[in-house]
Amino acid sequence: MSQKIKSTLVLGLGKVGNLVGTLLHESGFDVTGMDAVSRNLEFKTLVGDVTNKAELSKLIDTFDAVVSCLPYNFNIEVASICAEKNTHYFDLTEDVPTTNAVIEMSKTANCLMAPQCGLAPGFIGIVGSSLAKTFDNLRSIELRVGALPQHPRGKMGYAFNWSAEGVVNEYLNDCEVIHNSERKMVPPMEGLETILIDGLKLEAFTTSGGLGTMCETYAGKVDTLNYKTMRYPGHCSLMRFFFEELHMKDRREEAGDILVHAKPPVNEDFVLVHAAVEGEKNGKLTREEFVRCYEPERVGDNMYRAISWTTAASLCAVIEMVSNGDLPSSGFLKQEDIPLDKFFMTKNGSYYASYEEEERMSYAA
Repeated sequence: MSQKIKSTLVLGLGKVGNLVGTLLHESGFDVTGMDAVSRNLEFKTLVGDVTNKAELSKLIDTFDAVVSCLPYNFNIEVASICAEKNTHYFDLTEDVPTTNAVIEMSKTANCLMAPQCGLAPGFIGIVGSSLAKTFDNLRSIELRVGALPQHPRGKMGYAFNWSAEGVVNEYLNDCEVIHNSERKMVPPMEGLETILIDGLKLEAFTTSGGLGTMCETYAGKVDTLNYKTMRYPGHCSLMRFFFEELHMKDRREEAGDILVHAKPPVNEDFVLVHAAVEGEKNGKLTREEFVRCYEPERVGDNMYRAISWTTAASLCAVIEMVSNGDLPSSGFLKQEDIPLDKFFMTKNGSYYASYEEEERMSYAA
């Protein structure tokens, strides 16, 4: 089968970027990675400066697609070059202003602009919309994701396995929801609730960006739509104290440094995904749920944290689907427009799909 995407440039080769490049390489794509420091990886790598627009523009011109695994504040510049060069663009951002800027770029670009291709936003939106499509009328779509250490220590019960900049951004930026059929913005770290998953007690609260473009898509179609992050009990109260009472909300970069110093990354983590949709089917009120726990996985010769592979595999599965013609090759890609069944059928979606088989086996038992 001829591919619409053959050559890919991965910008940023940190925890997730490294794995994105590896997964794409193993999927048959011609991959080049670029980072600020030298990296010895399975695929070709370059040392470069993404802030040098002239050099970056010249480099992007030689690829079919660009994948940004950079901190969110670099993405608008990268996306604008891709739109100008008509080079397919993908990223992992949860930052709402960045996504809004990419949406505007997509209106005139002759390529696909696809931000928000990670876990949340990303996979959780694919799951939520997949459930929603089975209903005649919708009442609520509630999406929850938690990336947690398996063996938490201390009152915070957390480890910064993800970008500190991204986590701080999610905890401090306002959150878009649909409440009582009205699309609105609400504060972060609110709406605290208790969730039990297989006997594990967790709390969930609002954080920014997890819904991607779903509020726009489901406006006028659902009474309630929201996204919350799951954490161990007590986490939200401590983070409110840190950001609000200590006024660390005014010193975001320093806040991120303090948090990572206090709670560095751990290798033994897990990712919980909980999507619940309520509405009518054949005149009867029904609730459908998708609840999964994803653990560290082996990719090639290396083990990767759950948060790393769930994020990277989701992005790479989307690239596969665009390349194979299962998704559009131009315009703006909404995550909720991606079919879950075809997602699972990709090489990278199969990492998620293996847990579907385990779920069926557990029900059979």
